[in-house]
Amino acid sequence: MLIVSIGGIEAARTFLGARVAEAGMAEKAEVVSLLLREFEEGDADWLWQVDATRRVRSVSPRFAFALGQDPEDVDGKPLIQLIAGPAWDSGHFHSSLHDLAERLKRRESFSNLLVRVSLHGGHRWWELSASPKFDENGTFVGFRGVGSDVTEQRESAEKIAYLARYDTLTGLPNRLMLTESLGAAMGYAEKWRTRCALMMIDLDRFKAINDTLGHLVGDQLLALVSERLKLIMREGEVCGRLGGDEFAIVIRDAADVERVTELAAGIISTLSQPYEIDHHMLYVGASVGSAIGPRDGSTVETLLRNADLALYRAKDEGGGRHCVYEPSLHAHAEERRKLEFSLRHALERNEFSLMYQPVVNATSEEVLSFEALIRWNSTEHGFVSPAKFIPLAEDTRLIVPIGEWVLRTACLEAMNWPEHVKIAVNVSGEQLLDPYFAETVVGALASTGLAPNRLEIEVTESIFVRDGTTAQMTLENLMGIGCGVALDDFGTGYSSLGYLRKMRFSTIKVDRSFVQGAAKDNPESLAIIRAVVAMADALEMSTTAEGVETEAELECIRRLGCKKIQGYYFGRPMNRTDALALFGQTRFRERAAG
Repeated sequence: MLIVSIGGIEAARTFLGARVAEAGMAEKAEVVSLLLREFEEGDADWLWQVDATRRVRSVSPRFAFALGQDPEDVDGKPLIQLIAGPAWDSGHFHSSLHDLAERLKRRESFSNLLVRVSLHGGHRWWELSASPKFDENGTFVGFRGVGSDVTEQRESAEKIAYLARYDTLTGLPNRLMLTESLGAAMGYAEKWRTRCALMMIDLDRFKAINDTLGHLVGDQLLALVSERLKLIMREGEVCGRLGGDEFAIVIRDAADVERVTELAAGIISTLSQPYEIDHHMLYVGASVGSAIGPRDGSTVETLLRNADLALYRAKDEGGGRHCVYEPSLHAHAEERRKLEFSLRHALERNEFSLMYQPVVNATSEEVLSFEALIRWNSTEHGFVSPAKFIPLAEDTRLIVPIGEWVLRTACLEAMNWPEHVKIAVNVSGEQLLDPYFAETVVGALASTGLAPNRLEIEVTESIFVRDGTTAQMTLENLMGIGCGVALDDFGTGYSSLGYLRKMRFSTIKVDRSFVQGAAKDNPESLAIIRAVVAMADALEMSTTAEGVETEAELECIRRLGCKKIQGYYFGRPMNRTDALALFGQTRFRERAAG
């Protein structure tokens, strides 16, 4: 029995030793496996382990390299101290370090835990995975796992996420983020039974700057606009860029409706101040349209559409103003859509015609010229006022082909008149910005045979504010071939003596509002007309008084010294036949092609 007992004890001891050795081998095999993994997977991963007191042990070379220290200097130090940086002394740890410390404290496994570490004055991002380890007695002995530096990947992911929601040019939220913000604002309004607001902003005259000075200047201008918008935002208001020169503002709580009105006025005033870019002094304005949720729309899409309709109304009314959404805007938008469709086909359907209003010598009352005025008799809409379709043509750039038709038709008709009688054609800013406009004029003169000195191009002051350099160059080219240039509606808008000094206009046209005022002895109107006449005489320019309708107005204008007169007193706009009749049809033949 004694021998059997001794044999059993020895057998048990041998078995236990074998098991312990086997466990030791397994642990060594796991360490070797991890080290091999660290070696095989390149620079990305490294082995790390801590003991039960969360101090670093068995420091692998790559882990030490990631810490930027030698292995012997790292061994035995608390892991959190090594990676916390200055936060270790202050106690203000990054949330990810708190998370790591809690996992270690609770002795639970974790995988792909993202931790921000502070090393050598900078921040890096590590991805850590580990499992708790226990000895043969079940005693906790620490953690062992792998880690990798994922700073570059995280920065790339953050950049992608940023680009997805922010505009790179201005740094403002983009359309996606604005839409999300609007959705959140509408949710807030519904929850708290309040209101939110969406404001859409469009820059006036931006396209002209972008087209003429280039996209680089245009981009700089947009960046400056965004900086100004940021300065007037309050808490709970998100300003972003929708694209191009369109911006938007989401107001989370618009219970105070006066804030929308106040902010719109501030936007228009702030953005209308001059901008200096590359030695250019630039002026743009702003138009604003707003919609209130949920009153004007219960969904994000509806509110966006209705704010856009309000913005279009603001632009349609001349810009530089704020319009609030009204249900009637839908009908207006539909009418405009149908009108635009018809306008696109008006030329091919021969729906346009020209009328001619005479301009006479103030003294002899002899006809000196005619102003060509376009009319549109639409198949679908009947007679459409020029005040309605010309702005639409300018917005859609249909004014360029329509303007070319007017120019050729007017020049052709002028060939039927006496050689001293000129034809005046109105030209919009969109036409002057067209790089081929001068060629179009030359082509019209060449094809009709009209002498250049019989053509007068009429422009308004607004084109010089919009883009004075390009307009001046184009007009100077036309004057160089002998065409005249008339400045229309002088004194009603952006009057500046600067461009009168730079350009030798053939004629300055005095607006009818001053003519009517002068006839009623209005001191301001009288002073303005006297000043214009004196200035024109000094600069060797002619003056035309527009809108003369009564004998009293005629006598007043003659006394003030205007050289030419245009208005209903001498003739309303007339068709080509009636215009030709003014000279006596026995002397002048109509051209069959007219």
